[in-house]
Amino acid sequence: MKRICLLAASVLLASSLISCGGKKSAETSNGEITFSFFTSDATEDMPFTDPIALEIKKRTGVTLEIDHPVAGDAQAIPLMMASGAYPDLIYAKGELTKLIDAGAVIPLDDYIEKYGDNMKKLYGDELVKLRNSLDDPHIYSMGTYGIKTRLYETTGTMQIQHAVLKELGYPEIKTLDEYADAIRTYMEKYPEINGQKTIGLSLLIDTWQWMIDLANPGNFVIGYPDDGQWIVDKDTLKAQYKFLHPEIYKFYKWLNQMNEEGILDPESFTQKEDIWRAKIASGRVLGISYPTWGYGEARTSLIQNGMEDRTYAYLSVTAGPEYKDPSLKDFGYSGGWGIAISSTCKDPVRAFKFLDWMCSEEAQILTNWGIEGVNYEIGEDGKRHRLASDIAMSKSDPDYAKKTGLGRWAYPFPQAGNAALDSNGELFTPNSREAIAENYLDVERETLAAYGAEMWTDLFPQPEELGVSKHGACWQYALTPDMNERISVADEYAKTTLAKIVLGSPQNFDKEWDKMQADLKKMGLEQAGDVLSQMIADKIKLWSQK
Repeated sequence: MKRICLLAASVLLASSLISCGGKKSAETSNGEITFSFFTSDATEDMPFTDPIALEIKKRTGVTLEIDHPVAGDAQAIPLMMASGAYPDLIYAKGELTKLIDAGAVIPLDDYIEKYGDNMKKLYGDELVKLRNSLDDPHIYSMGTYGIKTRLYETTGTMQIQHAVLKELGYPEIKTLDEYADAIRTYMEKYPEINGQKTIGLSLLIDTWQWMIDLANPGNFVIGYPDDGQWIVDKDTLKAQYKFLHPEIYKFYKWLNQMNEEGILDPESFTQKEDIWRAKIASGRVLGISYPTWGYGEARTSLIQNGMEDRTYAYLSVTAGPEYKDPSLKDFGYSGGWGIAISSTCKDPVRAFKFLDWMCSEEAQILTNWGIEGVNYEIGEDGKRHRLASDIAMSKSDPDYAKKTGLGRWAYPFPQAGNAALDSNGELFTPNSREAIAENYLDVERETLAAYGAEMWTDLFPQPEELGVSKHGACWQYALTPDMNERISVADEYAKTTLAKIVLGSPQNFDKEWDKMQADLKKMGLEQAGDVLSQMIADKIKLWSQK
């Protein structure tokens, strides 16, 4: 009874907050309007007050009042549904199907036909990939992620400090064992860094980050790309819950040994994000396996404090030479996740027109390049070039994105992609191969030269070698509520059990691993794989319908 009362109170609170937001969001007499916007992926408050946001408001009359989950809370969407009160715009990621089934978001087909010129131009033939399903082929969201992309950069499977590589004479590191040898050797020689105990490998497994830092490396090192919590056979397209794959144990057995030797940070399974970042910023963490976007502020801090050599090299590391690192896998455009308009939106036409404007060439240039004269200039060649002052600020100021807004409003809004060209034949983003290489640190160039490469991507199997995904990326699939619930239960079990296995005795590893396999099968995860396999087949059939 106590739990019911608490839920009711939470629902009333959520309803009250959203209702109040709705009153505040009334359209003003001068045509300006504020839309409430919930984004599942934000981790902090995002006031719509930076220069890019204000420029968006100036050009569209729209201000966004942004809400986000607190501390990784997964109850935000269920609370909305329980209350029946929704923000105007919702980015629900994989929970979109819940909102569709509840009638909480509206189909956009008619709006696209009437007002979606920019959207139709941006997506072109890929527009079909925004359809929901064979049974319900409506489009409910304005998709995010780049439509035309090319991988000019990667942070690899495992990362290691440049200082370690230089000290050891830039050894070949292609396997987990070679990676461990390098860290082990350096730790023995330097048990302390800057007066603090050296940490070999530190993981971030606090909330949803466990999928990035504990789950994903497991499939990466055996040659499978990021399909969320799934492994998909590229030939048969049969899906499998990743922790049921017969070879994925190799990464966790390796982690178990790293823990036994004292190389793995003992706080990896308990530390909060700020603690983890502070350790990285101290310069004493030799190795990590997290993408750069997750610790950018700590990296900037290292640079500011004269410790560029304590930033990380991005390595292609697998469990053995028989595997190909999948880091540069081309997924094509997967559709899937995107921003939806709620059924309670105060002005759905105006909301759609705003999202359609975000698809425009004007908006793509603004959100990716910034403001002319502030972030970039037009050179003598007639092309856009980032200002040196802006580049310097992006390298040195941890709050660059917050202060400038540059890149802050590209995601989760529609994106042309870093390989898409505007009407002048220029890239929509400044992330070209040349621009990325130009922004490398001196220590990065030194390390790359030692390995005979110009860019980090040169060290990895190339996209042409890996092939293009036929099914897109499964982590962008909108699963049914029943599937989402089943996977959520399995994921929570897997996270807890993997921690126990990794931190346990090596002698018990095989026994505990086998038990996890049996438990997952009892939970119906084999059947879940069959369901996803059918979804993949249906998805490919849906995409074939023009």
